[in-house]
Amino acid sequence: MTLARTAPSARPPLIDPFAREITYLRISVTDRCDFRCVYCMSEHMSFLPKKEILTLEELDRISSAFVERGVRKLRITGGEPLVRRDIMSLFHSLGRHLETGALDELTLTTNGSQLHRFAEELVDAGVRRINVSLDTRDPDKFREITRWGDFDKVMNGLEAARRAGLHVKINTVALKGVNEDELTEMVRWAHGDGMDITFIETMPMGEIDGDRTDQYLPLRLVRAQLGQSFTLSEIDYKTGGPARYVASAETGGRIGFITPMTHNFCESCNRVRLTCTGTLFMCLGQEDAADLREAVRTSEADDLLHETIDEAIARKPKGHDFVIDRRSRRPSVSRHMSVTGG
Repeated sequence: MTLARTAPSARPPLIDPFAREITYLRISVTDRCDFRCVYCMSEHMSFLPKKEILTLEELDRISSAFVERGVRKLRITGGEPLVRRDIMSLFHSLGRHLETGALDELTLTTNGSQLHRFAEELVDAGVRRINVSLDTRDPDKFREITRWGDFDKVMNGLEAARRAGLHVKINTVALKGVNEDELTEMVRWAHGDGMDITFIETMPMGEIDGDRTDQYLPLRLVRAQLGQSFTLSEIDYKTGGPARYVASAETGGRIGFITPMTHNFCESCNRVRLTCTGTLFMCLGQEDAADLREAVRTSEADDLLHETIDEAIARKPKGHDFVIDRRSRRPSVSRHMSVTGG
């Protein structure tokens, strides 16, 4: 399958109303996943019909339009991106922007279940760094959190990734009463295997079977806990995302904190998100969006697509309004993270 399109003419960069340049696009290629993590999905999800999902060619066309406008980083997400059929053809096609120098990085976030199959091919496509979501190293607890996940399969995937030369960062959602007692050991394990680790506060997105107010653990408490075992120092390290990093003197590794609830990261936001249906969200925590699918399906030229992107970026808000409300128990945002792109 050939997805590449001819190089378009140069267009101006994307600048939002608050003078922030948009250089990072996160692309959800599917809402489907082979896990059912308790903080992300209900166990019995209804997934989108195929006709609503962007084709790989359409995903390439939209992504390339953003690269033309100055986006330097593309992150492929899901759902679980590696369960989508023929997904590697998209990675190989987007890799052409790395070869021309138009793109700095092509990467992905994965649950690790398919890495044993695709790690080497990801490297061949130009991927050098990946994020793997993993909330526990206890196999029984892992099954409880993911419902359907196979812990050994993920561990084998991590080994395959490292063997292929991929730099791995572990993403761990801090969950009160679930994994808070093992976060220090998660750091030791990750750093011992040459991986960075980032902790994330659970976010109020989409209806789930449980109550997020029972899961929410502020990362200031996590950092205080880690500070009892490690000497932590602030470092000026950025990956293009919202994490703030510290270094651990004892392990020599980096620890990131993503705090959408207790300390939002909106002032420097350079990101927008494309869903697998072609909906562009200018902010993870807001419902305002633009329909790019209509633009690509009604016009062979890209003028309408760029016009729609321009109109969307002009509406990018200053920040999000996440709140976990014990009284209403309703999510701040109705869509699931798996639809938006984790």
